[in-house]
Amino acid sequence: MEIEIKGVISMPLTRDKIVGHDRERLAFAFLMLNGNEPIECRISEAAMDALAGERGRQTTARQEQFLAHRDAIEQIASDLFDVSPNVKGYVIRIFTKHIPKKRVAPDSNVTD
Repeated sequence: MEIEIKGVISMPLTRDKIVGHDRERLAFAFLMLNGNEPIECRISEAAMDALAGERGRQTTARQEQFLAHRDAIEQIASDLFDVSPNVKGYVIRIFTKHIPKKRVAPDSNVTD
């Protein structure tokens, strides 16, 4: 599927391999493909928690959390890739600022 943005044709990244949790960087690493070229991607623990609507997930459960939200995480990574510099070796990093805020119905008692 090709997407045209302001005269530029963009091909979203496609799914590749899970690298795993990086304790040193407090992030979960995964690869996506731009054609045949692997693109390194990372999502911070805080961003995964924000996406899941929870906090403080055990390190050992991070892969399960990633798998549960993989489609959304990979869509965010692909969107960020589309606006990132075209530099070989550039790492796509997802932080909480990249996670969309959950919308609540106006008559709901729930607040952010």
